Amino acid sequence: MSAQDYLRAALAVAQRAAETQVPAVQAAATAVADAMQRGNRFWVFGSGHSHLLAEELWGRAGGLVDVHPILEPALMLHEGLEKSSRLERLPGLAAEILEIHGVAEGDCLLVVSNSGRNAVPVEMARGGKERGATVIALTSLAHSRSVTSRAPEGSRLFEVADIVIDNCGEPGDAIMPHEPYPLAPTSTVVGALLLQAMMYQVVLDLEGRGVEARTYESLNVGT
Repeated sequence: MSAQDYLRAALAVAQRAAETQVPAVQAAATAVADAMQRGNRFWVFGSGHSHLLAEELWGRAGGLVDVHPILEPALMLHEGLEKSSRLERLPGLAAEILEIHGVAEGDCLLVVSNSGRNAVPVEMARGGKERGATVIALTSLAHSRSVTSRAPEGSRLFEVADIVIDNCGEPGDAIMPHEPYPLAPTSTVVGALLLQAMMYQVVLDLEGRGVEARTYESLNVGT
């Protein structure tokens, strides 16, 4: 086995996602464009390593300006792996985060969680819907369906969200056989691919409606 084997395997996951997730990506793009056209906000959230995909959409060259990240340091690994892992299982925390940021009716909320089983992402989705937001989930259906929920209500993220994008990853995320545990995850690389496709479609949808789509240019081109 080699690095090339991982590249082949990861590209196969990406290809599967590209072939199967276009309807979900397009539906998500429509929901985001609808919110932006109304003057509402598009929120992005993930805990643990999933926060990387929230940051992927925020402040990126070639990306949209009107993206509102929910970046809670205690859930972002910055304060330690154990702290983040324990807090994302904490019931009630999501409600406080939603209140602090003011997620509101008519908004669109993206919640990223590979397993989709912990209390915070599930309750973020549930709370967002209760506030009148359209909720998009990016998750691994294979992983989520193989585990039980840790949220008190017993639901997993894909069972709560309005629109579900499947990253087509394996349970446990890592795909290369190895002892004692598999190696080399795919959720971040494939998730970024799907979300950038979604955002490109958002811009096209807005422009097709005659709505300005404000985007960033790289600060590192030109003189």
